[in-house]
Amino acid sequence: MKEQPVGVPRPTEAELEILQVLWSRGACTVRDVHNVLHLDDGTGYTTALKMLQVMHAKGLVQRDDSQRAHVYSAAVSKERTQKRFLVDLVQRVFDGSSSQLVLHALGSQRTSPEELREIRSLLNKLDKGVH
Repeated sequence: MKEQPVGVPRPTEAELEILQVLWSRGACTVRDVHNVLHLDDGTGYTTALKMLQVMHAKGLVQRDDSQRAHVYSAAVSKERTQKRFLVDLVQRVFDGSSSQLVLHALGSQRTSPEELREIRSLLNKLDKGVH
């Protein structure tokens, strides 16, 4: 998967839902995406098709049209997309303070013991200058 080029726009909420499917399942046909996201809500197949076509034009997905049913895959990594949203969130909501984001996130909901171990491990690495 290619890393997100600088000129690629930030995905919309609907586009993120499609990207989540592609990140978790890998390459999918339009029918696959439609079945995961819209089978129960009555949204038509053509809506999923149009969304994927728009996302392809934006550079968010890649399309393999060598088969009868086009197969789409994410052209942007989940990690890079998360980082992009996180940087924007820190700047817009937390005045550029990552620590305020972390304090709010940890204080707003229960954190599992496993998550706390991961956080401690990351903090220890940051203390040692290993990132």
